[in-house]
Amino acid sequence: MTPGFLYADAVRVLSSWEAPDPGQEQTRAEFLRHLEEHPADGMWRECAAGHITASTAVLDASRTRVLLTLHAKVKAWLQLGGHCEPGDVTLAGAALREATEESGIRGLRLLPDPVQLDRHAVRCHPQGTWHLDVQYVAIAPENARHTVSDESDDLRWFPVDGLPEPTDDALRRLVARAIALPA
Repeated sequence: MTPGFLYADAVRVLSSWEAPDPGQEQTRAEFLRHLEEHPADGMWRECAAGHITASTAVLDASRTRVLLTLHAKVKAWLQLGGHCEPGDVTLAGAALREATEESGIRGLRLLPDPVQLDRHAVRCHPQGTWHLDVQYVAIAPENARHTVSDESDDLRWFPVDGLPEPTDDALRRLVARAIALPA
């Protein structure tokens, strides 16, 4: 696999993104360093050192509810998202593709810039690896109906101030950042 347009877009997005705090700035620098050290495979799940992923917090049109998946492998409530694929040309496109595939909702409106970065350990690689997740926000159309995908045990809307368990602090921060964005 060659990095192509997606690699260039990831470098552009991460280089120009204004981190909201020093911790996120450090994570941004780590993601860029990863891409510099792994120009041929840093976007792909085959990279044992870790790989860039794209995810999305999907809010309803009123921005009072968030759509979460009970991930089939992780067994926790998470935002929608996952691995970049060779056909993806932008991180935003990968995030929107994943959110659409995992929710079944057509017409999601992705906000243009990431809102948060998160580095977390996963077991999608035989030796274990890291997801370097670039996290976006999308707004669902009015009265959107979702469909549970093969990757989920369940998919539900939750109040943004009433997230379910089990979940994690990264999701709580993502939702807090998402609802704080201007309309």
